[in-house]
Amino acid sequence: MLLSLNDITFEFGSRTILQNASWHIYENERIGLVGPNGAGKSTLLKILIGEYSVSAGQVNKAKNLSIGYFHQDLQSLDTNDSILEVAMGAYEEALRLDKEIKELEEELHESNDEEGLNRLAHLHHDFDVAGGYEMSHKSAEVLEGLGFNTIDLNRSFKEFSGGWRMRVLLAKMILQKPDILLLDEPTNHLDLPSIEWIERYLSGYPGTVIIVSHDRYFLDRMVTKIVEVSQQTLNLYTGNYSFFLQEKEVRSEFQQREYENQQDFIRQQERFIERFRAKASKATQAQSLVKKLDRLERIEAPISESSKISMRFEVGKQPGKVMTTLHQISKRFGDIRILDHADAEVNRGDKIALIGANGRGKSTLLRIIDGMEPVEGEVVPGHNIEIAMYAQHQLESLYMENDILEELKLCGSGKTEQELRELMGCFLFKGDDVFKKIKVLSGGEKARVALAKTIISKSNYLLLDEPTNHLDMSSVNMLIQALNQFQGTFVLVSHDRYFIQETANVIWEIEDGKINAFNGGYKEWEEHKKRKALAAKAEKAEKAEPQVAKVATVVKEQPKPVHNNATHKEKQKEEKKVRNRFEKLEQDLEKSNQEKERLEALLADPSTYANKELFQRTESDYNIISIKVAALQSEYEVLFDQLLSFES
Repeated sequence: MLLSLNDITFEFGSRTILQNASWHIYENERIGLVGPNGAGKSTLLKILIGEYSVSAGQVNKAKNLSIGYFHQDLQSLDTNDSILEVAMGAYEEALRLDKEIKELEEELHESNDEEGLNRLAHLHHDFDVAGGYEMSHKSAEVLEGLGFNTIDLNRSFKEFSGGWRMRVLLAKMILQKPDILLLDEPTNHLDLPSIEWIERYLSGYPGTVIIVSHDRYFLDRMVTKIVEVSQQTLNLYTGNYSFFLQEKEVRSEFQQREYENQQDFIRQQERFIERFRAKASKATQAQSLVKKLDRLERIEAPISESSKISMRFEVGKQPGKVMTTLHQISKRFGDIRILDHADAEVNRGDKIALIGANGRGKSTLLRIIDGMEPVEGEVVPGHNIEIAMYAQHQLESLYMENDILEELKLCGSGKTEQELRELMGCFLFKGDDVFKKIKVLSGGEKARVALAKTIISKSNYLLLDEPTNHLDMSSVNMLIQALNQFQGTFVLVSHDRYFIQETANVIWEIEDGKINAFNGGYKEWEEHKKRKALAAKAEKAEKAEPQVAKVATVVKEQPKPVHNNATHKEKQKEEKKVRNRFEKLEQDLEKSNQEKERLEALLADPSTYANKELFQRTESDYNIISIKVAALQSEYEVLFDQLLSFES
């Protein structure tokens, strides 16, 4: 066991965050830490690293335990060092030894004494053990995996924005390889390729990983255990986040029944006490029941953290069939090409998700559609469109002297004050929070107000740039409900794969300056991309391996023309040979497809990723079988054409 919390209690002033809570953390675990905002997740992480002390209970740690804690407050670091140097800071011992080696080498230039040379040899050995010879390329590998270009590695840390700085610090954290890695919202500043890279990296991480995240896809793929902070205690679930949701519902139903049964029992006892308290013959029994009720351990009613938006979202004008036409549009920023003679069309009812790596021009494309960004080519707005855009810069349009409720009333949505207050509850503003002035709100709170204003406007066309950035899981679910009720059209940019899957019916990807449209949801798009990648890999393998190509070449040869003196029997013999091969091929193809499906099921199982060797072996087997299936399928199609030619 690496670390254990035994019956701990922790309070902030008069508020109890945890009471008699326990948690045992073991080696190589993958744990998701979940709970509503304010439940105490960040507090719990600070208890684990020793920043906070508990008021009761015990926190026990293994000897020499190392813990790495990645969180959003790390941005205070300010240095002129290159990002590669910052990431290499993870190798503290190797850097110390490197400095000592250089100093000793300087000394040995003047006197080559044997003792000094022996010491230098030992230092080089220790430097190797500390990872010194691999720290540069390992650091570069992690930074590039997180989205940095090779040419960026020697740029100063100071030159980068906050989101990119967080990536550098995340790289440094995972390179340190602590026994327990605590990650608080690690995907916040990552694009989709970087999120997928870190999933692959952490699946083989040689330690325990504890993750706080609002990214459901990330949790489902990364964790095999959930610890929920709820009602001042810690609840353990074995499984990923989707399993947790199902199991939590079952437990909540059971707890609700127990709560109701206990409440019935309490009411019965209280009626008896009230009735017989004054009666001499029953007074002792009544008093005994009072003491019994006082000692009774009360069952709490389960707290429902899922809400549904019941209000209707209205659309003002009915637009035409086409909302926006983009024809031969081009956009550059200096030498960087974003779009190059790209075409696309947004139709009424489209729910489009713009996805891809950072720097591809997703936010730029939203601004082009909105008419805010100059561009070469034609941007033709549709008939009767009314655009409402949500992006970070929209915060500037909020009236600082208004309170939240007043600001929402400016939208002209026609909703009652009660409806607006309910809506703001979905965006994490409870009770009297709605009377806070805009000027006193944090950046994240202002973003939520601006998003709420966009959602309840009567616009028929929404443009949403990272709308889930400042929302917890419950609020993301409510936003999903709102967008699914929305009768208009929207284009959104998001890195939240669950949010995209639940809202979008069209996927746009900017690639090589073009806008590639895919009609379907995110899961279908993922499968489409996998099929394309495997087909490309199979084609490459066929070219690389003569024996595979040879099969296709042999069967692709046209049957030799039948000479006048060739008998009908010879033709039948040739047909039989092809048919036998075709039937054997059908069997092989069926078996290979079954094996491929089995491996796909393994790769879809989160527990596969908990075992590095199993994951690597499964992924390798899957790539091999995919190439085999592609080759068999190619030969199958050729033989099928041959059989048809025999029958003609």
